[in-house]
Amino acid sequence: MNNQLMKEIKEYAISIIAALFIALIFHSYVFARATVEGPSMQPTLHNKDILFLEKISTETSNVKRGQIVVFDSKDAEGNYYIKRVIGIAGDVVEIKNGHVYLNGNVLDENYLPANDITEPLSTKSKYTVPSGCVFVLGDNRTNSIDSRILGPINLKDLKGHAVIRVFPFDSMKVF
Repeated sequence: MNNQLMKEIKEYAISIIAALFIALIFHSYVFARATVEGPSMQPTLHNKDILFLEKISTETSNVKRGQIVVFDSKDAEGNYYIKRVIGIAGDVVEIKNGHVYLNGNVLDENYLPANDITEPLSTKSKYTVPSGCVFVLGDNRTNSIDSRILGPINLKDLKGHAVIRVFPFDSMKVF
């Protein structure tokens, strides 16, 4: 083979390796794809919805109330859950009379159907969110394993927050 051909092959190989490296870094630290499994976020999200997650804010612990996040449940099956952030560090979340109270005020949850009620799922109904954690609830309050059962979720267990639903195509939405 001539030197020119070898030089071109080497340049292509370096370009392909660099592109793969950049894609890996992008996937690991910037964006990821997630598929919703189960009904716990209905009516906002449905089973088999496909989302893209932004990961930088969770890597830097810059999580806000109302964001939809994916986290490692730390259960024996290694499940990841998707839920809505209700409280951040220092917040007091209380569930009483079918409503969620955040720092003493009824939380406006316009993403829930009218007349939806939220019940505590354990004997505990008042939570102070510790530093380094968030309190999460599923939008389908009657069918959700969330902080009412799991307790506060460590920020280190968050894998990203939903920025866009891309499938089904007729339900595309930016969050």
